[in-house]
Amino acid sequence: MGQFNDKVALVTGAAGNLGQALCAALVSEGARIAMLDISSEGLVKARSALPDGAEIELFPTDLLASKDVERTISAVKGRFGRIDILANVAGGFAMGPPLHETDDATWDRMLDLNLRSVFHCCRAVVPVMLEQGQGSIVNVSARAALAAKGHMGPYCAAKAGVVALTEALAQEHKQGGIRVNAILPGTVDTPENRAAMPDQDHSRWVPPAALADVMVFLASDAARCVTGAAVPVYGRS
Repeated sequence: MGQFNDKVALVTGAAGNLGQALCAALVSEGARIAMLDISSEGLVKARSALPDGAEIELFPTDLLASKDVERTISAVKGRFGRIDILANVAGGFAMGPPLHETDDATWDRMLDLNLRSVFHCCRAVVPVMLEQGQGSIVNVSARAALAAKGHMGPYCAAKAGVVALTEALAQEHKQGGIRVNAILPGTVDTPENRAAMPDQDHSRWVPPAALADVMVFLASDAARCVTGAAVPVYGRS
Protein backbone atom coordinates (compact mmCIF):
# COMPACT_ATOMS: atom_id res chain seq x y z
CA MET A 1 0.00 0.00 0.00
CA GLY A 2 1.41 3.39 -0.99
CA GLN A 3 1.14 6.46 1.17
CA PHE A 4 -0.88 8.24 -1.54
CA ASN A 5 -3.45 5.51 -2.23
CA ASP A 6 -6.73 7.18 -3.25
CA LYS A 7 -4.97 10.56 -3.40
CA VAL A 8 -5.08 12.67 -6.56
CA ALA A 9 -1.98 14.61 -7.60
CA LEU A 10 -1.95 17.30 -10.27
CA VAL A 11 1.51 17.85 -11.77
CA THR A 12 2.28 20.75 -14.12
CA GLY A 13 5.23 20.56 -16.47
CA ALA A 14 4.65 16.81 -16.38
CA ALA A 15 6.45 16.20 -19.68
CA GLY A 16 9.69 17.76 -18.41
CA ASN A 17 12.58 16.11 -16.62
CA LEU A 18 11.45 16.87 -13.07
CA GLY A 19 7.78 16.44 -13.94
CA GLN A 20 8.39 12.92 -15.22
CA ALA A 21 10.49 12.00 -12.18
CA LEU A 22 7.81 13.32 -9.84
CA CYS A 23 4.99 11.50 -11.62
CA ALA A 24 6.97 8.25 -11.37
CA ALA A 25 7.55 8.79 -7.65
CA LEU A 26 3.89 9.62 -6.99
CA VAL A 27 2.64 6.64 -8.98
CA SER A 28 4.96 4.37 -6.99
CA GLU A 29 3.20 5.61 -3.85
CA GLY A 30 -0.25 4.82 -5.24
CA ALA A 31 -1.35 8.29 -6.37
CA ARG A 32 -3.73 8.92 -9.23
CA ILE A 33 -2.16 11.50 -11.51
CA ALA A 34 -3.40 14.40 -13.61
CA MET A 35 -0.50 15.24 -15.91
CA LEU A 36 -0.50 18.80 -17.29
CA ASP A 37 1.79 20.23 -19.93
CA ILE A 38 1.46 22.51 -22.92
CA SER A 39 2.79 19.75 -25.20
CA SER A 40 0.31 17.01 -26.06
CA GLU A 41 3.06 14.95 -27.67
CA GLY A 42 5.28 15.41 -24.66
CA LEU A 43 2.52 14.20 -22.36
CA VAL A 44 1.91 11.08 -24.43
CA LYS A 45 5.63 10.27 -24.42
CA ALA A 46 5.93 10.88 -20.67
CA ARG A 47 2.88 8.73 -19.99
CA SER A 48 4.40 5.85 -21.96
CA ALA A 49 7.26 5.66 -19.46
CA LEU A 50 4.88 5.13 -16.52
CA PRO A 51 3.26 1.82 -15.49
CA ASP A 52 0.34 0.71 -17.65
CA GLY A 53 -1.85 0.00 -14.63
CA ALA A 54 -1.48 3.45 -13.10
CA GLU A 55 -4.56 5.71 -13.07
CA ILE A 56 -3.35 8.66 -15.11
CA GLU A 57 -5.06 11.25 -17.29
CA LEU A 58 -3.40 13.73 -19.63
CA PHE A 59 -4.50 17.35 -19.76
CA PRO A 60 -2.77 19.54 -22.38
CA THR A 61 -3.00 23.02 -20.89
CA ASP A 62 -1.63 26.51 -21.49
CA LEU A 63 -0.83 27.60 -17.95
CA LEU A 64 -0.54 31.23 -19.05
CA ALA A 65 -4.19 31.29 -20.16
CA SER A 66 -6.27 31.58 -17.00
CA LYS A 67 -9.47 30.32 -18.64
CA ASP A 68 -7.64 27.27 -19.98
CA VAL A 69 -6.32 26.54 -16.48
CA GLU A 70 -9.80 26.91 -15.01
CA ARG A 71 -11.25 24.53 -17.60
CA THR A 72 -8.54 21.98 -16.88
CA ILE A 73 -8.99 22.13 -13.10
CA SER A 74 -12.72 21.64 -13.57
CA ALA A 75 -12.02 18.66 -15.84
CA VAL A 76 -9.57 17.15 -13.33
CA LYS A 77 -12.12 17.47 -10.54
CA GLY A 78 -14.79 15.99 -12.77
CA ARG A 79 -12.55 13.04 -13.65
CA PHE A 80 -11.11 12.26 -10.22
CA GLY A 81 -13.54 13.95 -7.82
CA ARG A 82 -10.86 15.77 -5.85
CA ILE A 83 -7.33 17.23 -5.96
CA ASP A 84 -5.15 16.40 -2.95
CA ILE A 85 -1.75 17.49 -4.25
CA LEU A 86 -0.78 20.32 -6.57
CA ALA A 87 2.83 20.24 -7.77
CA ASN A 88 3.76 23.38 -9.69
CA VAL A 89 6.74 22.10 -11.64
CA ALA A 90 6.35 24.03 -14.91
CA GLY A 91 8.82 26.83 -15.51
CA GLY A 92 11.64 27.98 -17.71
CA PHE A 93 15.13 29.46 -17.60
CA ALA A 94 17.10 31.78 -19.84
CA MET A 95 20.19 33.89 -19.38
CA GLY A 96 19.91 37.42 -20.66
CA PRO A 97 21.53 40.84 -20.92
CA PRO A 98 22.17 43.11 -17.95
CA LEU A 99 18.95 44.31 -16.39
CA HIS A 100 19.22 47.80 -17.87
CA GLU A 101 19.33 46.22 -21.33
CA THR A 102 16.46 43.77 -20.72
CA ASP A 103 13.38 44.32 -22.84
CA ASP A 104 9.80 43.87 -21.71
CA ALA A 105 9.33 40.63 -23.63
CA THR A 106 12.25 38.95 -21.84
CA TRP A 107 11.01 40.18 -18.47
CA ASP A 108 7.45 39.07 -19.16
CA ARG A 109 8.53 35.65 -20.43
CA MET A 110 10.44 34.72 -17.28
CA LEU A 111 7.73 35.98 -14.93
CA ASP A 112 5.00 34.30 -16.97
CA LEU A 113 6.67 30.90 -17.11
CA ASN A 114 7.86 30.81 -13.52
CA LEU A 115 5.40 32.90 -11.50
CA ARG A 116 2.18 33.57 -13.41
CA SER A 117 1.81 29.85 -14.11
CA VAL A 118 2.00 29.11 -10.37
CA PHE A 119 -0.47 31.88 -9.59
CA HIS A 120 -2.99 30.62 -12.14
CA CYS A 121 -2.83 27.04 -10.87
CA CYS A 122 -2.98 27.93 -7.18
CA ARG A 123 -5.89 30.30 -7.74
CA ALA A 124 -7.85 27.56 -9.54
CA VAL A 125 -6.97 24.66 -7.22
CA VAL A 126 -7.22 26.28 -3.77
CA PRO A 127 -11.06 26.49 -3.86
CA VAL A 128 -11.18 22.73 -4.56
CA MET A 129 -8.91 22.08 -1.58
CA LEU A 130 -10.89 24.42 0.66
CA GLU A 131 -14.05 22.52 -0.23
CA GLN A 132 -12.29 19.27 0.72
CA GLY A 133 -10.85 20.76 3.90
CA GLN A 134 -7.34 19.65 3.03
CA GLY A 135 -4.61 19.69 0.41
CA SER A 136 -0.91 20.13 -0.18
CA ILE A 137 0.77 22.45 -2.67
CA VAL A 138 4.45 22.09 -3.56
CA ASN A 139 6.01 24.79 -5.72
CA VAL A 140 9.36 24.76 -7.50
CA SER A 141 11.45 27.85 -6.91
CA ALA A 142 15.26 27.91 -7.27
CA ARG A 143 18.47 28.63 -5.40
CA ALA A 144 18.59 31.80 -7.50
CA ALA A 145 15.61 33.09 -5.52
CA LEU A 146 17.91 33.57 -2.54
CA ALA A 147 21.23 34.19 -4.29
CA ALA A 148 20.60 36.16 -7.47
CA LYS A 149 23.24 36.37 -10.16
CA GLY A 150 23.92 38.81 -12.97
CA HIS A 151 22.33 38.27 -16.38
CA MET A 152 19.54 36.31 -14.64
CA GLY A 153 17.52 39.17 -13.18
CA PRO A 154 14.06 38.31 -14.55
CA TYR A 155 14.45 34.62 -13.69
CA CYS A 156 15.71 35.38 -10.18
CA ALA A 157 12.89 37.84 -9.58
CA ALA A 158 10.31 35.31 -10.73
CA LYS A 159 11.66 32.53 -8.54
CA ALA A 160 11.85 34.90 -5.56
CA GLY A 161 8.21 35.66 -6.28
CA VAL A 162 7.42 31.94 -6.04
CA VAL A 163 8.87 31.88 -2.52
CA ALA A 164 6.84 34.94 -1.52
CA LEU A 165 3.67 33.49 -3.02
CA THR A 166 4.32 30.22 -1.18
CA GLU A 167 4.68 32.01 2.14
CA ALA A 168 1.59 34.13 1.56
CA LEU A 169 -0.58 31.15 0.64
CA ALA A 170 0.71 29.19 3.62
CA GLN A 171 -0.34 32.01 5.94
CA GLU A 172 -3.73 32.37 4.29
CA HIS A 173 -4.64 28.69 4.52
CA LYS A 174 -2.80 27.21 7.49
CA GLN A 175 -6.10 27.13 9.42
CA GLY A 176 -7.95 25.60 6.46
CA GLY A 177 -6.01 22.37 6.13
CA ILE A 178 -3.94 23.42 3.11
CA ARG A 179 -0.16 23.27 3.37
CA VAL A 180 2.01 25.18 0.89
CA ASN A 181 5.75 24.65 0.52
CA ALA A 182 8.48 25.09 -2.06
CA ILE A 183 11.77 23.53 -3.01
CA LEU A 184 14.90 25.41 -4.06
CA PRO A 185 16.82 23.21 -6.48
CA GLY A 186 20.50 23.69 -7.13
CA THR A 187 21.86 22.78 -10.56
CA VAL A 188 19.70 19.94 -11.83
CA ASP A 189 21.28 17.05 -13.71
CA THR A 190 19.36 17.11 -16.99
CA PRO A 191 20.43 16.40 -20.57
CA GLU A 192 19.88 20.08 -21.38
CA ASN A 193 22.15 21.27 -18.56
CA ARG A 194 24.81 18.74 -19.47
CA ALA A 195 24.77 19.98 -23.06
CA ALA A 196 24.97 23.61 -21.93
CA MET A 197 27.74 22.98 -19.39
CA PRO A 198 29.74 20.00 -20.69
CA ASP A 199 32.89 20.85 -18.69
CA GLN A 200 31.16 20.84 -15.30
CA ASP A 201 31.32 17.99 -12.78
CA HIS A 202 27.86 16.52 -13.38
CA SER A 203 28.19 14.15 -10.42
CA ARG A 204 27.79 17.17 -8.13
CA TRP A 205 24.43 18.14 -9.61
CA VAL A 206 21.01 17.21 -8.26
CA PRO A 207 19.21 14.31 -10.00
CA PRO A 208 15.53 14.99 -10.77
CA ALA A 209 14.62 11.87 -8.77
CA ALA A 210 16.20 13.41 -5.66
CA LEU A 211 14.10 16.55 -6.08
CA ALA A 212 11.03 14.38 -6.58
CA ASP A 213 11.76 12.60 -3.28
CA VAL A 214 11.73 15.90 -1.40
CA MET A 215 8.51 16.97 -3.11
CA VAL A 216 6.88 13.66 -2.21
CA PHE A 217 7.90 14.21 1.41
CA LEU A 218 6.46 17.73 1.47
CA ALA A 219 3.20 16.46 -0.01
CA SER A 220 2.93 13.60 2.47
CA ASP A 221 1.57 13.27 5.99
CA ALA A 222 5.16 13.03 7.21
CA ALA A 223 5.34 16.80 6.56
CA ARG A 224 1.94 17.48 8.13
CA CYS A 225 3.41 20.22 10.35
CA VAL A 226 5.47 21.84 7.59
CA THR A 227 4.01 24.81 5.73
CA GLY A 228 5.50 28.00 4.34
CA ALA A 229 8.92 26.36 3.95
CA ALA A 230 11.39 26.88 1.12
CA VAL A 231 13.63 23.81 1.23
CA PRO A 232 17.12 23.96 -0.31
CA VAL A 233 17.97 20.90 -2.40
CA TYR A 234 21.43 21.79 -3.63
CA GLY A 235 23.27 18.47 -3.47
CA ARG A 236 26.94 19.32 -3.99
CA SER A 237 26.22 21.77 -6.79
